[in-house]
Amino acid sequence: MSKIKGIRSERELFHKFWSNGWACLRTAGSGSTSFPAPDLIAGKGGRLLVIECKSGAGNYRYLDKKEVEELCFFADAFGAEAWIGARFDRVGWFFVPARELTQSGPNNFVVHLKHVSEKGKKFEDLTA
Repeated sequence: MSKIKGIRSERELFHKFWSNGWACLRTAGSGSTSFPAPDLIAGKGGRLLVIECKSGAGNYRYLDKKEVEELCFFADAFGAEAWIGARFDRVGWFFVPARELTQSGPNNFVVHLKHVSEKGKKFEDLTA
């Protein structure tokens, strides 16, 4: 996935939160600092979400183990929920709790379209 496509997807989700009554902050340069930083932080009515976003054309989204661990660390420090937002072209966004990801190797996790379409949450369910 290109960096530009990833940024576009993050911005899409950022605007979706704001359009649905949530405050949202996009962390520019997440992944380029030595400190944990999620892609998005969203909150409403005392509920706080930190989200790592992945998007692309195929049926799989891969995450490094370190990336997921840092997201969970950040969520714990903020008292927030850690989520992975996976956008699939022509299908849309699905969300899975970061702590419920499927490990695909010793140092990475995978989000599969078939799995998240059955067990993940759509945006409307996540924000309900």
